[in-house]
Amino acid sequence: MYGRAVNASLLADPDTFVDGVPHEQLAELRRTTPVAWQEMDGEPGFHAVLTHADVLSVARRPTLFSASEGGVVVEDLSPESLAMMRNMLLAMDPPRHGTYRRPLVDRFKGRVIAELEPQVRTICRHIMDEAAEGGDVEFVHDVTSGLPSRVIGRLMGLPEADWGYIHALAERQTAGQDPDVTGNGAPADPSAGASPEPDHGASIEMALYAIDFAAARRAAEPRADLTTLILEGDFGGQPMSDVDFGSFFVQLVTAGNDTTKTMLSSGLHALLTHPDQLAAVRADPGLVPGAVEEVLRWANPLHYFRRTATADTELHGVPIRAGDKVAMYYTSANRDEDVFDDPQRFDVRRSPNPHLSFGFGEHFCLGVHLARLEGQVFFAELLAAFPSIELTGEPVRLRSNLNNGLRRLPVRLRRDRLDGG
Repeated sequence: MYGRAVNASLLADPDTFVDGVPHEQLAELRRTTPVAWQEMDGEPGFHAVLTHADVLSVARRPTLFSASEGGVVVEDLSPESLAMMRNMLLAMDPPRHGTYRRPLVDRFKGRVIAELEPQVRTICRHIMDEAAEGGDVEFVHDVTSGLPSRVIGRLMGLPEADWGYIHALAERQTAGQDPDVTGNGAPADPSAGASPEPDHGASIEMALYAIDFAAARRAAEPRADLTTLILEGDFGGQPMSDVDFGSFFVQLVTAGNDTTKTMLSSGLHALLTHPDQLAAVRADPGLVPGAVEEVLRWANPLHYFRRTATADTELHGVPIRAGDKVAMYYTSANRDEDVFDDPQRFDVRRSPNPHLSFGFGEHFCLGVHLARLEGQVFFAELLAAFPSIELTGEPVRLRSNLNNGLRRLPVRLRRDRLDGG
């Protein structure tokens, strides 16, 4: 009936990814069961779509494979959480998705985002100066998390005093399966398939903050920022309500914070564990843009996004019924042997590099140019500021079946270059 996998709950279990992504198993599944059924504890399982071509096939058909019907995570959400998610761009279907996305597109075009480069560079240099004072740092939170929080704060016109609070809420939301982040205590017995509940309270708290912020901004003089653009925009013949703005805000802040932080920390880890590639980028800063793309392919920030089939169909010979969960696995598609030469190799000169980390089609990432700008400026400034960067301990991965990131990356940053290394 369904495409069965040898380990039929491999990808549903957050503990699978604690010690690293099981790339060998994913490669075997691509060869043998490219649309693999995955069991879940206490709720219906899902079809894991593992090849580059099949992920594109799902992404190209947003009406057949709905983001809104069940949301974008494989876990079934509460009615309240699903209703909130449906007000986020990432979980809207056509035509509503186009209605909400269209007024924002011009603000996120490449030439407009490029004008932010001086501001992003200034923020990065401040971050490097702060990091230099510590020397030995926990790179994920002491260094990388500062960039997206400050950039989105400036874009949205948030009070600077609130940036830390909003960042903390974003951390709680995206790390909901990791008890060391949420404070929910130790996970239950992994053999039972149990895990802590995601921290939906953080999303609600952030949305409530945004609703109050929107109300205050409507009563104030307009400013030249993204908040004004949204509040004054025409969304299908009417303005965005404060409640809709709350959900929209949650996506903008959380996506910008988590994916950028992950790209930067995982990128440094990839470079440090591939010293020949790090040396190449140091010797030729012109390689930085390609290095950022390879980081995005090699260590994509999100493992998957879910869709829900709206009608009976078939994918790679596997029957899919209306209502079935279908998950597009970017982590697997980005290492598909049919698309990438030597896909398990980290290569900053890789070209072409058609990775799917920004999605494809209807839901191609609105913030793609901002993410690339942040990555390119950050790594250029990091390598210029610190001729010596070294690991000082074992990295710790986030416990999550969705977020493909590090929770800790201890490093030593030195302004002076030691022993020519």
